[in-house]
Amino acid sequence: MFLLAGDATWVEGWLFTTWLLSLYTTVTLWMYLKDPALLAERDRRSQSASASTGGRRQTASDRVSVLLLFLGFAAWIVLMPLDARRFGWTPALSLSLKTFGGALLLLSAFPLFRAFYDNTFLSGVVRVQSDRGQRVVSTGVYAFVRHPMYLGIVLMFTGTPLLLGSAMGLGIAVAMVVLLAVRIDAEERLLADELDGYAEYRRKVRYRLVPFIW
Repeated sequence: MFLLAGDATWVEGWLFTTWLLSLYTTVTLWMYLKDPALLAERDRRSQSASASTGGRRQTASDRVSVLLLFLGFAAWIVLMPLDARRFGWTPALSLSLKTFGGALLLLSAFPLFRAFYDNTFLSGVVRVQSDRGQRVVSTGVYAFVRHPMYLGIVLMFTGTPLLLGSAMGLGIAVAMVVLLAVRIDAEERLLADELDGYAEYRRKVRYRLVPFIW
């Protein structure tokens, strides 16, 4: 980010980078120490092996979804420093907007971490993990929304461009939220059809992503 920004003293860039690396390290260490089965599940290399032992394979549409989300994230990371720092395509945002963005970014860490903490079946792909005895998780953050990790991602994608001062980052964030919504719809249809108790869970916890909205 700092090579693209052309400024190693970019304070907002350091705030975001420190937050991202700290969260990634914390979640990875927690899985390594407390839930190695989840760490293995989220390892792409484990997907074919786990599917062969009885788990449902990732669908072709989900592979496309994951690829688009990855490409969108890469574009988001690349364009924000170019926009906000090197070329200044976006006019400088007010301190209040940047502070609000920073608050959203900090807030996003809670649902992101707790999703891993509460749900040992939090796979990186959409599949029913019959090989791991998957069951419906309805406690912790899952008692409020059905997809708390995606809620954290939406908060991150919204807060970061405001903190960094990038309208292009916000534009990509909108596209990413749409992709997440499409993936949520496909994931819920699969879980309702194939995971015992998920249809009842949907009736109990009404909101998929944002409490009181959707």
